[in-house]
Amino acid sequence: MRMVGTGNIALIASAPVSKRNNDVDYPYRQDSDFVYLTGFEEPKALAVFVPGRRPAEYILFCREFDATMALWTGHHAGIEGAKKLYEADDAFPIDDVDEILPGLMENKARVFYPMGRNGELDHQVLEWVKQLRQRVRSGISAPMEFVAIENLLHEMRLYKTAAELKLMRRAANVSAKAHIRAMRAARAGLYEHQIEAELLHEFTHNGMRSTAYPSIVAGGRNACVLHYTQNRDKLQDGDLLLIDAGAENQNYASDVTRTFPVSGRFSEAQKLLYQLVLDAQLAAIAKVRPGNHWDDPHDAAIKVLTRGLVDFGLLKGRISNLIKNEAYKKFYMHRTGHWLGMDVHDVGNYKVDGRWRLLEPGMVLTVEPGLYVSADCTDVEKKWRGIGIRIEDDVLVTKDGCEVLTSGVPKTIAEIEELMA
Repeated sequence: MRMVGTGNIALIASAPVSKRNNDVDYPYRQDSDFVYLTGFEEPKALAVFVPGRRPAEYILFCREFDATMALWTGHHAGIEGAKKLYEADDAFPIDDVDEILPGLMENKARVFYPMGRNGELDHQVLEWVKQLRQRVRSGISAPMEFVAIENLLHEMRLYKTAAELKLMRRAANVSAKAHIRAMRAARAGLYEHQIEAELLHEFTHNGMRSTAYPSIVAGGRNACVLHYTQNRDKLQDGDLLLIDAGAENQNYASDVTRTFPVSGRFSEAQKLLYQLVLDAQLAAIAKVRPGNHWDDPHDAAIKVLTRGLVDFGLLKGRISNLIKNEAYKKFYMHRTGHWLGMDVHDVGNYKVDGRWRLLEPGMVLTVEPGLYVSADCTDVEKKWRGIGIRIEDDVLVTKDGCEVLTSGVPKTIAEIEELMA
């Protein structure tokens, strides 16, 4: 409200319900920005913020309580619950929003809202402003500026509070247990989806019914497909299994990747590439500290990976030139991390005024270097082909350095082989 400022108004709508088929909806997931501000998990709602307005600065429009609907679909807050349970200063039926909202927008200079993200809200805002402009002769002014609320809100979400970090640590811990369960269960002859079931069991058993994203369970050459989610092939002895999976805890994501041998022991070629990726990840994590730039972990990982690829004969040339020309992208084609929070690829700018932003305490990011040697890559030795490896952890920037939230999952060669034995 301080950033929006007196004399202006801010609006944000809940996520719509999405139909799956016929009369069945997809499981409902609230809009991250909306739930960040309100904690309100129901659809068909609109939050309104009017700084300086008395008696109500925060107003929530929502569904009225309906006893019949409660019988069929369960409890919902209603108007009184919006005030009592969610601490709205005032609340009104969502069906009355077109009658009430124009009055709240009267004589406001700016409207802050997520422009272009919700077509229905875009249309409503324009209609409300149009109504006010038709009343200018009565001394009422309409807002003249529209401002994307994300400019304010996403900077807030980038810095995690202690309460948010508690939720993220819990998600990370449950995800760690799930990955360990998957390592113990994996063996040749099982299908990828059976290992996925082990992950989902651990998530659900711990009260986390939603994954933060579709789980990747990729055996053998499938690990070289970055966003492989079919999870339908049989695991083969001698292959690696790459699992990228994380639980969501009360709208907060975890994001963990581990790669391990289906047989329980790495081959020599697998061991060499795996250790290289792990060395790159450790070098990148060492760069996660206040005052370093967002790009420093990526640069550190690239240097280690490129040097190793030259040592193994997968790349040829001067390391500095190979990095400059991005030759490593043949085997490592993505960035080393992203912001993490309510969204798995969370909000927040990576650059400020055209420069990589500085890391600061409270930010959470992933660190996830990898190597992917396609089975069709005929210009490298056969022993390297079809190997895909990624190692990913969730890392909090602290006052003095960083904290690896997902450290509970083994990732050294010795730890993995011991666990699987």
